[in-house]
Amino acid sequence: MRTHRNRGFTLIELLVALFITSILFAMGYSALSQALTSRREIEEQSARLTALQQTMRVMEQDLELMQPRPARDLLGNGYESPLVASQNSIGGTAGQQGAALLTFTRGGWANPAGVPRSELQRVSYLVRDGKLVRQHLPVLDTTAATAVVERELIDQVEALGFRFMDASLHWSATWPTSTLQSPSPAALLRSHPVAVEITLKLKDMGVLTRIVEVAG
Repeated sequence: MRTHRNRGFTLIELLVALFITSILFAMGYSALSQALTSRREIEEQSARLTALQQTMRVMEQDLELMQPRPARDLLGNGYESPLVASQNSIGGTAGQQGAALLTFTRGGWANPAGVPRSELQRVSYLVRDGKLVRQHLPVLDTTAATAVVERELIDQVEALGFRFMDASLHWSATWPTSTLQSPSPAALLRSHPVAVEITLKLKDMGVLTRIVEVAG
């Protein structure tokens, strides 16, 4: 009587099976790694876009609420214009490290806690170490001892520039503009533009331009 015994896999068959399995695992790992990398890149791009949108929103809200209220200088000997534009901002350059490119008075400072303070706020924008920084003072008329509050808005900044439109619809990189007519120094001290153009250059997103209409 002839018997049949179960025959196992040969060594060559096992090696072939292992080889095929390793190829399948490698293909699966490559696809998974690519998917994770793509997801991470999308999340980084989304976070970057959100940061940019928040930055532009903050700047727009500040400029829209610009007020024609001068601020006392640090020595108390006089007043600064409601808007002071640094010459370093002309041509869209980032200017000196730590030097304010734009300083102005804005209104509508929210006060949900009911703290006894003004709704007016003195705001400055500057570029430091490739980062756009927003500064504000806790009181409008300050001294040299007043602490400045800072907030970093976005990084990878290569340049920041502003242009200003006066009541005659003339654009200029300086303020007051050369065409601005004022009947008196007091009126000139309280003048402000009707619109401000923001030019922001980022290393990864190029040049972005936004025009903001000033209320009032």
